[in-house]
Amino acid sequence: MSLPTGIRSYSYSQDMAVFRTRTHWVWLAVLLAFLFTGPLYWSNYWLGVVNLIGITVIAATGLNILTGYCGQLSIGHAGFIAVGAYTSAIMTNRFELPFLVGLISAGGIAGLVGMVFGIPSLRVKGFYLAISTIAAQFIIIWVINHWTSLTGGFVGISVPPASIGGISLVSQASQFYLIMIVVIIVVFLTNNLARSRVGRAFVAIRDNDLAAQVMGINLFRYKLLAFFLGCFLAGIAGSLLAHWTGFMNAENFTMTDSILYIGMIIIGGLGTTIGPILGVLFIRLAQQGITFLSPLLEDTFAMPAGFTTGLGPMVFGLAIMLFLILEPRGLAHRWALIRASYRLWPF
Repeated sequence: MSLPTGIRSYSYSQDMAVFRTRTHWVWLAVLLAFLFTGPLYWSNYWLGVVNLIGITVIAATGLNILTGYCGQLSIGHAGFIAVGAYTSAIMTNRFELPFLVGLISAGGIAGLVGMVFGIPSLRVKGFYLAISTIAAQFIIIWVINHWTSLTGGFVGISVPPASIGGISLVSQASQFYLIMIVVIIVVFLTNNLARSRVGRAFVAIRDNDLAAQVMGINLFRYKLLAFFLGCFLAGIAGSLLAHWTGFMNAENFTMTDSILYIGMIIIGGLGTTIGPILGVLFIRLAQQGITFLSPLLEDTFAMPAGFTTGLGPMVFGLAIMLFLILEPRGLAHRWALIRASYRLWPF
């Protein structure tokens, strides 16, 4: 971690600390104060937007562990989110188990399913691994649609609101606090994971798996672990999404969503802690901006009704192209340059 001039680490614990200086702690306190007082002055609509952003950050962070740190390209992430969502929905609806049991089970089952589809990663990589994860997307959605007695099939399944300690989290504000607490825990743990022995092994596999194997890194073990951790967080995000929306079917987890998650971590910055957060903010806020501007553009330029419906995917595709050409290291790299230029050390 970069530090201001004149400050250095005197011990290993200081070197590994996430927040070192008084400036770090002040920025953290300001950020948390702004975040947790948000429901006092945000409307329900914007609380819903922030809730969606928080859930998406969790899912994108999982994909960043798998693809950004370990280099295992997955284009079926929405399928693993669906596994978590339906696991939590079934446990809390069909079996009437507590929400926290459903939440942890959603992550565990999604992680195990991810490990199953991650087995080919020992023999294939790159484009071929991407094809196998696409197969996972289609297989998972097919099972959801046809296991009618358990999942509700094409009709879908209703999901009860999250409840902790007898307190039902129905409002957007109450769900906001739950989602933000989970986001903070996930980001903190991911940041520490990236600096651990496991994180260094992931990066070694991403950079050169043959060299990593020669150095004694068990490729099969660490690749499966990356799939488990990435899909575990996808399952957690799926569980929160299920209880936030209250109803779902397979149409909530499309291939387009899987590609969207890939775009988020590319735009944000692969292999960085803050990258998924910046990428999700960029995409979700851009979607909101397009939603507001679409009717205005149709009225101003006398376009046919619904003409701007495809504007969102077009803008998303253009953004991916521009970032790959102009800023391939993502918004995280741009933020690092700004931080260095203006001597900012909040992260």
